[in-house]
Amino acid sequence: MRITKLFNDFFDSEKAGGFVLIACTVLSLLLTNSYWSEEYLALWHFQIGHHSFEHWINDGLMTIFFLLIGLELEREIYAGELSNVKNALLPIFAAVGGMLVPAGLYMFLNYGTETQSGAGIPMATDIAFALGILSLLGNRVPISLKIFLTALAVIDDLGAILIIAIFYTKNLIWSNLLIALGIFAFLLVLNRLKVRNLIPYLLLGVVMWYFMLNSGVHATITGVLLAFAIPFGNGNKKSTSYILQHFLHKPVAFIILPLFALANTAIILNSDWHQALSHNYTLGIAAGLIIGKPIGIWLFSFLAVKLKISQLPDDLNWQSIFGVSFLGGIGFTMSIFITLLAFSDVEHINNAKIMILISSSIAAIFGLLYLKASLKKS
Repeated sequence: MRITKLFNDFFDSEKAGGFVLIACTVLSLLLTNSYWSEEYLALWHFQIGHHSFEHWINDGLMTIFFLLIGLELEREIYAGELSNVKNALLPIFAAVGGMLVPAGLYMFLNYGTETQSGAGIPMATDIAFALGILSLLGNRVPISLKIFLTALAVIDDLGAILIIAIFYTKNLIWSNLLIALGIFAFLLVLNRLKVRNLIPYLLLGVVMWYFMLNSGVHATITGVLLAFAIPFGNGNKKSTSYILQHFLHKPVAFIILPLFALANTAIILNSDWHQALSHNYTLGIAAGLIIGKPIGIWLFSFLAVKLKISQLPDDLNWQSIFGVSFLGGIGFTMSIFITLLAFSDVEHINNAKIMILISSSIAAIFGLLYLKASLKKS
């Protein structure tokens, strides 16, 4: 199976970025609960314009992260695993199962409560962490398994984006939204006119982001819209999409996501922090990520193959699919991101973050050990 250099670059940057994220998370937790706690927290609350530094990271820099996700999804659709319908349906079904089952488990525990809005939290998969853990197994990992997990995580992130747009949009300001969509439509026209220069897309993308930010729809949606407006062409090294995607890999993996991790894992752990793990919403997050994700991903993949809707690659078996489905339970970045939208109460947010970190760690360890035992050494 031929893998493009861009996929290898993506995989390498994401897996390395995963280790950086782990280091940033540990550092952030240590600093938040140290002698320098007050100064460290003040850094993220420092006001720039009318918003805090943390807000600029979550609503501004994370838009660039979603732009990269959108570009990767576009490439998968046009030239990657998702370009062949039969091949695409396996990770698509897996992603759908990996979203529906965790959300169902969460709602089972939280329906009718003030925390039911957190159903989107365990639906997400963190690409960087998941690929980082998978990379620890080295060359014993089949190529198809790397592609399956990447495609699954990308589709999963698209699902998270749709969830954010549909369920976490509160007060719409239609005038700003229509202007943002009008700019998007104009960018699509530029695409059709074969305008390949990146500058007008990026400049208008910033303007679109501003109006989206002030529309009530989460501004990070702009990143995905902009990605699909940027010309893909034939997808070679000279194409506009390729150039931008290649450029964004390292800044996203080594600057943007680490900043997000530092800012959003600044959690104060009190002596009774473990009591946060017994609430229905934290139990729902744990059940969704640790149990719901692997069951949903494996079951829906199995059904897709048995119903002959899709097919299992020759170098994969159901054991490897089950093992990698645990890695789908590493929510981290996206789960924390959705937490910030789902809850407004600081206690709920901090408790959810603690459970996301614990559950993601458990899912990572389970997945790594299972795959290490089931995959043959090369």
